[in-house]
Amino acid sequence: MAQQLQSINLVAPAFKGVNTEDSPLAQDPSFAEIADNAVIDKRGRIASRKGHTVVTTNKTVLGTDSLRSIKEFKDNAGNTKIFSVGNNKIISGTATLVDETPGGYNITANNWKLVDFNDKIYFFQRGFQPLVYDNAGGSVIPLSSVSGAAGVTSAMYGNEVLAAYGRLWTADVTGNKSTVYWSDLLIGHDWSGGTSGSIDISKVWPDGYDEIVALAAHNGLLIIFGKHSIVAYQGAEAPATMALADTVAGVGCVDRDTVQYTGTDVLFLSHTGLKSFGRTIQEKSMPISSLSGNITKDIISALQNETEFFRSVYSPEEGFYLLAFTGQNVIYCFDVRSILENGSYRVTRWVGTGFTSFTRLENGTVYVGTTNGISQYAGYQDNGLKYRFKYYSPSLTFGDASRVKILKKLKPTLVGANDATVFLKWAYDFDTTYSTAEFTVGTQISGYYGESEYTTVEFTAGQLTSQRSLNATGYGTSVVVGLEADINGTALSLQEINVMALIGKLL
Repeated sequence: MAQQLQSINLVAPAFKGVNTEDSPLAQDPSFAEIADNAVIDKRGRIASRKGHTVVTTNKTVLGTDSLRSIKEFKDNAGNTKIFSVGNNKIISGTATLVDETPGGYNITANNWKLVDFNDKIYFFQRGFQPLVYDNAGGSVIPLSSVSGAAGVTSAMYGNEVLAAYGRLWTADVTGNKSTVYWSDLLIGHDWSGGTSGSIDISKVWPDGYDEIVALAAHNGLLIIFGKHSIVAYQGAEAPATMALADTVAGVGCVDRDTVQYTGTDVLFLSHTGLKSFGRTIQEKSMPISSLSGNITKDIISALQNETEFFRSVYSPEEGFYLLAFTGQNVIYCFDVRSILENGSYRVTRWVGTGFTSFTRLENGTVYVGTTNGISQYAGYQDNGLKYRFKYYSPSLTFGDASRVKILKKLKPTLVGANDATVFLKWAYDFDTTYSTAEFTVGTQISGYYGESEYTTVEFTAGQLTSQRSLNATGYGTSVVVGLEADINGTALSLQEINVMALIGKLL
């Protein structure tokens, strides 16, 4: 009597994102072992990320360097201007990049932090006099050149700057890692008059010693991130009388450029992964949850191997927080729309993008910086080139890890991916040599109506859905199933994969 086929129907595979922490044999098949150049789409499917469309047509001032920071400046009259930094220059513009570096001002590093404050944009970097721009003056100038400037000395040339509670705040100064300085109220160029001041928190660190890395404002608190601890002050609206509200030992921030506001939370990268603040201020505590628990070892390894710099961006429109390890050309994409049962975000990985900076514009557009200048996160090509989407499942045992599985059929269902060649892969018992079957997705043909001398209207019946049934070979006690495709102009979403196998004898 013929043995009946058994199946695992992977509906919305990778719905829970990548998990490299749990045992691969015990994992929920809703996780993925690999999800590269992917996002979790609004329907809960693993899908191809968007690509980037280069906006810049003249990048002469950038040379062969990449953009290290991008910021949209908008004044009270609604005027906007895009600033960026790279090649040891302050740069403006999108299509044509223009050198805005003040004459005679020598820049030798590109680690600027840019913030908007009171109708101006400010540029801060450790060891350099801060710079400032407003549309009235029309040019970037050293802060000490502003009429009425006071206290602009090397003592406040901080690496971190925050615009909050009606002032500028700065910290992480060469030779002084425990003092926070603030400007006069609404006057970003006055650091010695009015209600300007400073506070030394060297005696407040909960572990005895730490160094300021980043600043944030949240729920009326001034949050000071050290490398290994966090200090928070309440009453920062009147900093001369603000009081210590809370301290957190053993958790700090790796880099100022990993801090992002989500509207209801503050995200930041610690030495053990992505963290967030809760909103239980009434309890005089700051609960911190781990949001990268499913890839903790991967994050720690990336931190240990990073030799360049970190960048991040939060986009409510795209529903993600991106964290880039630029020296490794790897980006982790955290889906912020929901949290899994273990308190982690769903996460996928982007590789080979070349993205070195990000910003979200007021209209929701995400700009990315590369060696090509400024690009928009849009479309499904990387500067006109294809990129590879990858999904690999955890090890599948069909509920019994002791029996042999003889794989017979793989039936993927795809949405989109017009004309793409898709590679379906499988391997047994943790083997890294995969068998491959390939097929080509069909083409969605547009229909037309209202066609006349004056008007042509185009419509389609919706996204192309493709279903295939492919024969598989081989046997083993567990099987990993993968799917790869080159994204070249059309999005791809993986709806499901039906895996059919015969269950054999006990080993």
